[in-house]
Amino acid sequence: MRHFGHIAPAVRKRLFYREPGEFTPASPARLLSAALGATLYSPATRPRLADDVVKQGARGVVSMVLCLEDSIGDADVTAGEENLVHQFADLAGRPGADLPLLFIRVRTPEQIPDLGRRLGPSVRLLSGFVLPKFTAERGLPFLEALTTAESESGHRLYAMPVLESPELLYRETRVETLEGIFRAVDKYRDRVLALRLGVTDFCSSYGLRRGPDMTAYDIQVVASVISDVVNMLARADGTGFTVTGPVWEYFRVQERMFKPLLRQSPFLEVQAVALRQKLIEHAMDGLLREISLDRANGLLGKTCIHPSHVLPVHALSVVSHEEFSDAQDILRPERGGGGVLRSAYTNKMNEVKPHRAWAERTLLRAEVFGVANEDIGFVELLAAGLGE
Repeated sequence: MRHFGHIAPAVRKRLFYREPGEFTPASPARLLSAALGATLYSPATRPRLADDVVKQGARGVVSMVLCLEDSIGDADVTAGEENLVHQFADLAGRPGADLPLLFIRVRTPEQIPDLGRRLGPSVRLLSGFVLPKFTAERGLPFLEALTTAESESGHRLYAMPVLESPELLYRETRVETLEGIFRAVDKYRDRVLALRLGVTDFCSSYGLRRGPDMTAYDIQVVASVISDVVNMLARADGTGFTVTGPVWEYFRVQERMFKPLLRQSPFLEVQAVALRQKLIEHAMDGLLREISLDRANGLLGKTCIHPSHVLPVHALSVVSHEEFSDAQDILRPERGGGGVLRSAYTNKMNEVKPHRAWAERTLLRAEVFGVANEDIGFVELLAAGLGE
């Protein structure tokens, strides 16, 4: 699989200076954690779930979570488990289908080995489990259950803990909770693919809900948690983990609303481009600002609850030609001793030692999302992804 693999090769060649690289579920964890992109959640009870998975994979989704937790009612858990077993068997019978990385969000540790056994041979299609309300005390049993399931199935399984508990939110318990989470995930480092932020649960603890014109970073009590999570769990010194961006709750702007904006306009081309840009920015302003702030604050990828969110996340994850140029200059072998140099774009200072970690992360992102050509921006990537 690859990002933007659903668009024609000739179009990719026009868009990318360096095309997104291919990866598989067996790729190294470091690569997969960067490649998750927009992780689309779907209730495990959907009767045509296998069809949905295949359809979204064909539209460019590379990671999905099939949810047995908050997205379904308590009374539907048993039916959801049975449906998952049936739908995985259906998917296993579709050789050649381009499937995303698939994860199951469970409620209890016991569900992990139980589902591993019930899935039978189709467990090979499963990349891992999403672990809810993760703290050291509640999380270790989940990670131990994951180890059991992996041993029984003989198949590599990853964990994606969700950081969403009140203990993490409340100031008086936050540092202690983060320290415990770090000890737990560090012990199972080779099986923790990424840490996910549960911002909706954070807001609920205070009766808050951000509007469509506000990002998670505008809610100060939430922004402070994100800051501390990045501070303690996402360091670039080799001890950190990939932390993904929070969910965007609004989806009134759907693909069918984008397409009329991106069709050929009767105006002159320069006017059409400006108009499209203005309309798209207005329609998706909150989402786009939050994606940009995610990346600026050290988060990579995003939890998504609607297919219309996927392409904006991926389009804004593509490395610009300018970023790529800077990163390459900083990491040239002859720069190993440090120093300062003017960027090839002659608009900034690149300081080799302080910017090295940023450059390494940028090149990893470039490996999975590609590098855009100099004249290609978000609008062109979005339009190509929608088939316009």
